[in-house]
Amino acid sequence: MFSLKKQLTEIGVLGINRRNTEYTLKYNSRDRYPLVDDKLQTKELALKADIAVPQLYGVIATEYQVRRFAEVVEPYEDFALKPSRGSGGSGILVVVGRSKDMYRQVDGSLLTWQQVAYHLSNIISGMHSLGGQPDKALIEYRVHFDPLFEAISYQGVPDIRVIVFLGVPVMSMVRLPTRMSGGKANLHQGAIGAGIDLATGTTLTAVLRNSIVREHPDTGYPVSGVKIPHWEKLLKIAAQCNELTGLGYIGVDLVLDKERGPLILEMNARPGLNIQIANRAGLLPRLRLVEQHYKDLTHIEGRLAFSRQHFAA
Repeated sequence: MFSLKKQLTEIGVLGINRRNTEYTLKYNSRDRYPLVDDKLQTKELALKADIAVPQLYGVIATEYQVRRFAEVVEPYEDFALKPSRGSGGSGILVVVGRSKDMYRQVDGSLLTWQQVAYHLSNIISGMHSLGGQPDKALIEYRVHFDPLFEAISYQGVPDIRVIVFLGVPVMSMVRLPTRMSGGKANLHQGAIGAGIDLATGTTLTAVLRNSIVREHPDTGYPVSGVKIPHWEKLLKIAAQCNELTGLGYIGVDLVLDKERGPLILEMNARPGLNIQIANRAGLLPRLRLVEQHYKDLTHIEGRLAFSRQHFAA
């Protein structure tokens, strides 16, 4: 055990206690948290800055409004339903089509109106929200992922996580849904995490749970060596989120829509640390390097160049 701790220390792995005390508490003002904890506020913030997000179709905030749901979604064949203050993918329901008066999910199963109404009530009651507080249900555009991901994703939409520190992207990964994860891009549920070379946007080592994998378990296609399209734009959007939110240490989650290109999905003021496993590298040396130089990086292009130069694979 002591040997493992020494190895992790040597490669600069950032633990949760140090992340909290030296980074999130120090660089993230508590009064800015609502901007990222509430997806509706995040969406409004991004739109004001002319950054693309999935289109919002409607908001269900009260039990009385639940009866309006069918009316709101009537023009749309497919859509995503999610809690505004949810985390870890909890409470997200994706409808990919209709069958008469029923709603078809990604796995082909059908939901009745009563089942959807029950799910909406659970969201509003705070069942899926941070701290269990009353919440709102967002109805929005369903992302159709870039064709690049068809061979390395199971049913769900892959997302790209970028850790941004003081405006500098320091580490990234793509999370690929699997059958085990139920089509969700959630590492804890069994999605694949593949590190990304910040200089080129090419996937590196991939992990599934605690194992290194070379191929997607459901498709058999290689998950390393994949070049992410629009990489420069994705990185620039992530870097902008520092000034957008006023948060110094942040995780930015983006998706690549096949028609609309890069979209911000959400942001996180307390991003998880599994990204280090996917990259087989520690965050600590990168964060310390940024702390030494960030005062000289006054423009976004300079911050991106610094990232590409110092954090390439």
